[in-house]
Amino acid sequence: MSDPIVILSEEPLGRDDRVNIAKLVDGSDAPIVVLVPANTERHLLVDFLENLSMLEVAKAFRELLSQAPDPEVERASAQSALAASLEALEGLGSGVTGEIVDGGAVAGLVAKVKALNASQAVVVTRPHAIADTFHTDWANQAQDQLGLPVLHLYAGSGFIGDS
Repeated sequence: MSDPIVILSEEPLGRDDRVNIAKLVDGSDAPIVVLVPANTERHLLVDFLENLSMLEVAKAFRELLSQAPDPEVERASAQSALAASLEALEGLGSGVTGEIVDGGAVAGLVAKVKALNASQAVVVTRPHAIADTFHTDWANQAQDQLGLPVLHLYAGSGFIGDS
């Protein structure tokens, strides 16, 4: 049996993501573990600058002035994303399991990789202009803590992030 592949995703995985993960599995019997954070730990200033960099001015100000998200709503959203992700990856490797990560997303990924002695870690996010540019994205953080390469994929595309 192959080493497990641990995937941390901030978005529900879909058909395009399945294609990317299937290439990574490449017919092996590697079990796949999907992690979805219950709280994506918003950083208002970074989010604001990121929205501005994407020319989403109205969204930038709307999110800056919004209330803190309700933890129950965030958990329900994470559960929905996890269910969609498990369905999208069904049949790959020797099975797909998943869980919701409470606390820090990167800490959850690092802990799961170490607990399973996994040799592959994948982070799937939407593009984050500021974090990606300054290498403070989840993939870079996890790579620094794990000491092994972490593949960074952009959700719903074939694009690979720079980690």
